[in-house]
Amino acid sequence: MVLETLSVFPELFEPYMSTSIMGRARTAGLFSFEAHDLRDWTHDRHRTVDDAPFGGGQGMLMKPGPIFEAVRDIVGRDQRRAHVVFFSPCGKTFAQADAQRLAQKERVLFVCGRYEGMDERVYELADEVLSMGDFVLTGGELAALCVMDAVVRLIPGALGDAMSNVDESFEGGLLEYAQYTRPASFEGREVPAVLLSGDHARIAAWRRQSAIARTAAWRPDLLGGANLTSDEWDLAYRAQRTQHEEGEADA
Repeated sequence: MVLETLSVFPELFEPYMSTSIMGRARTAGLFSFEAHDLRDWTHDRHRTVDDAPFGGGQGMLMKPGPIFEAVRDIVGRDQRRAHVVFFSPCGKTFAQADAQRLAQKERVLFVCGRYEGMDERVYELADEVLSMGDFVLTGGELAALCVMDAVVRLIPGALGDAMSNVDESFEGGLLEYAQYTRPASFEGREVPAVLLSGDHARIAAWRRQSAIARTAAWRPDLLGGANLTSDEWDLAYRAQRTQHEEGEADA
């Protein structure tokens, strides 16, 4: 898999993409990464990528010329088709399903905005536009790193354990189950006894119930896509009631 970024701050990417899981997967050849400097496609002495918006207003906008030239040039450098992703508050909110879909692409180019945004005309270059949520970032670099991290984790071999992705949050429409480590007793708080039993079937059942209860309490909006049985829906409703009652007690 080939991952590429286009940004006015390409130096921001290398430290993260060379560290931990990203670094090991990259060294193992599971994906390649290149950060392109948008200023390489400018033609003035100041390497200008922004200008004042028509109609007035605060801040500066990224000019269309360098972005069009850069994207066309980068896309044409490789016979493998580049899937071009832009970031904007008007984009689709990124989710795990999007990471899974992007992980199937041979090549992805992330175009990162800065300043007050980009000239509207550049979005015609995008295969899709993503948003990280209803908040504002200084630039698209952090958004691109988030998406690349989520995608690389799904590449076979990136996590080492083939089952690591299966148990993570949002797989199967649920949050991940509660987890514990040593010591088994900490300040009077005990690890659930079933996790110490060695009975893998009971542990698996407990984890399923824990995932349902946690999702019902914290992210009930996810339950509709979780394919629950009638008994599991009852468990979810009980967890929601408990959460509600505890919230009222705290108030």
